[in-house]
Amino acid sequence: MIVVPTYNMILAADATLFYPLDQLRRTAGSSGVTVGEKVTLIVAKENKNLSELEEDDFYPIGVTGVISEINQQGYVTIRTNYRVNIEDVRIYPDHSIRLMTSRRADIDDLDKNEEKEKVRALVKEMREYTAGLQWAESAEYFIKLVDSLGMAACIMSPAVQISNEERYAILAEDSRAKRAEMIEKLLYEFMEVDRITNEANSSQQQEYQQRYKEAAIKRQMEHLQKELDEMHPENVTDVQKFAEKIAASGMNETARREAEKVLNRLRQEGRESVESGMLYDYLDFVTGLSWKKEEAEPIDLATARKILDEDHYGLGKVKSRIIQQIAVMNLKKQQSGSILLFVGAPGTGKTSIGKSIARALGRKYVRVSLGGVHDESDIRGHRRTYIGAMPGRIMDGIHKSGVSNPVMVLDEVDKLSASYNGSPASALLEVLDPEQNNTFTDHYMNVPYDLSDVLFICTANTADTIPQPLLDRMEVIQFTGYTPLEKQQIARDFLVPKSMEAMGIAKEQMEFEDEALKTIISDYTMEAGVRGLRKRIDTLCRSLAVRVASHPEETVTVTPELVREEIDGRPVHHERILPSPAAGVVTGLAWTQVGGEILYIETKLVRGKGELIITGQLGDVMKESARIAVTLVKELFPEEAEQLKDHDLHIHVPAGAVPKDGPSAGVTLTTALASLLTGRIVDPHIAMTGEVALRGAVTPIGGLPEKLMAAQRAGVTRVFIPEENLHDLKEVAQEVKDRIEITPVSTVKELLQAVGVLTE
Repeated sequence: MIVVPTYNMILAADATLFYPLDQLRRTAGSSGVTVGEKVTLIVAKENKNLSELEEDDFYPIGVTGVISEINQQGYVTIRTNYRVNIEDVRIYPDHSIRLMTSRRADIDDLDKNEEKEKVRALVKEMREYTAGLQWAESAEYFIKLVDSLGMAACIMSPAVQISNEERYAILAEDSRAKRAEMIEKLLYEFMEVDRITNEANSSQQQEYQQRYKEAAIKRQMEHLQKELDEMHPENVTDVQKFAEKIAASGMNETARREAEKVLNRLRQEGRESVESGMLYDYLDFVTGLSWKKEEAEPIDLATARKILDEDHYGLGKVKSRIIQQIAVMNLKKQQSGSILLFVGAPGTGKTSIGKSIARALGRKYVRVSLGGVHDESDIRGHRRTYIGAMPGRIMDGIHKSGVSNPVMVLDEVDKLSASYNGSPASALLEVLDPEQNNTFTDHYMNVPYDLSDVLFICTANTADTIPQPLLDRMEVIQFTGYTPLEKQQIARDFLVPKSMEAMGIAKEQMEFEDEALKTIISDYTMEAGVRGLRKRIDTLCRSLAVRVASHPEETVTVTPELVREEIDGRPVHHERILPSPAAGVVTGLAWTQVGGEILYIETKLVRGKGELIITGQLGDVMKESARIAVTLVKELFPEEAEQLKDHDLHIHVPAGAVPKDGPSAGVTLTTALASLLTGRIVDPHIAMTGEVALRGAVTPIGGLPEKLMAAQRAGVTRVFIPEENLHDLKEVAQEVKDRIEITPVSTVKELLQAVGVLTE
């Protein structure tokens, strides 16, 4: 018996195999190969040479058979009969193999008629599969030999791409029905996958041929186009235009390589390509940027100061800081200094002063609104792999300006928010950092761009919501609210002329009385800035345009009465001092987004169980201040505080519909409680602000300029402030300081003595 090691073959006990004669002779050794010789085929786990095989290299199941024919083409026909279990393997020095085997029985659960039907269907499918192949005639010879599923498996075995373990699993299956099912599934899947692959390859080949043809035509067209361009220079193609722009742009080496790579893709794919639009837009964007550094021009500080004064009234500290920045830039001949962050209420001129700075420097002005931005790609741009990719707002602003050194106002940086798309505030860190922004890389451009010459100016209504790492990169400059006198001057010099011009009203056709402007400011606006004032003046001029148009020869004089008649809407309610003072009621000061406002702390004792009742939509901080105030009053007025045991203490802050919070009402709460318990009335013309500590100290607060302006507007004559806030008085308009007596205090006891509630 000859032992034949085989690899990568599906072996079946009911098939005819074709084996190379020379390999079989090497295995048979001196015994030779003759018709009728019995053979046992064993399956090797790895594809090794005969000299490398070892006893453990075989699977434990093989197939026996008999040599039925030796043909002239060098192949031996082996007819297999049954499977065997390999009990033992011996390999001798001459590479001959000896086995101990036992027959492995089949579970005969496959109906013969069912098997014939399966074989017939499979043969039909094999003929259809090989019909379109080049070796269809030779395949037909083997297909005619198929008389069982095992024979079909053996014929198709060399072509089927499955692992040796999968082949062995078929051989090891004892159930003939399951084995037939496994063979069927394998062969049908192989033929279907191969058919689809051939179709795809054919289609791909046709596509390649079409591309080669297009490329050849394009080269011919380029050659012809070049000759036409030389004859008619006005008809230059997009590719040539971009090539010229890239050469003349002065972009850095990295950007130039990227642009040329994209240009080559556009040249190869042509305008009919799906990606041509994206490639065109990219090249149009990068070649439209200014890559050359602008030369620093001398700056006349006197002219710059004059421009700032022409465009904005007041804002002395802000203008002074801007002039300092401009002076440093003028001396160093380059962009230098901190990133300025203008913080203040709406309408105070934060954004518009950026335009004035650009005019003073003789630079382009760009405004980038960041309000509501929650996607990092809005700052850094989208990667070009996405459909609809766009550059970020920073690079888009640079592109629109057409220069590399514009004055860029980043508006409303306090309105940035984070989401699952990343944090825009984190992306701004690189933009605003002078140590990093000289190589800022927008995702859309994918190349570095130098932002170091850009003068960035940021604006915000409050710095509280700006992340600390971003805030650290900027210098905060507060924009305090305008006083009524400043608003009147702004209205007369700026707002009224602009509004009349917008409505088509000539200067001689309308005249505003000072009292009319005061009426609009005091009765129809409640803000720190002048945005609402501008809207009211626009409304008034629009309404009076009817009179002007009806009688163009007459001059319309705007009086307070005419203002009340023409402005549609109720006057704004401002808190005023109480006409009838009462114990337990004290005037406080508050800061709001639209400036300052006065508020009243009202307290009352009612018979009860000593509970503390707080109303008026107070936040947690104000509630804590109220509890501290109760503790301090109990300590300072122990006898009067006895009544708190059998009375409920009710604290209320009007208006109840408006949420209120903050620590600066601490001294007002304490004074109101002391006034209530002692029965001593605090003059309503006296207001106060300050945070109170449990040790009795009055600690500093913010928003002092806005609060003092609110006090002046309400008719307050004296204001108590924390002693540590004295340095903030330089921010307060002289007009306000002249009309109010400002008294600093350092302790609650000192304050209560000054207002007459605490006596020694």
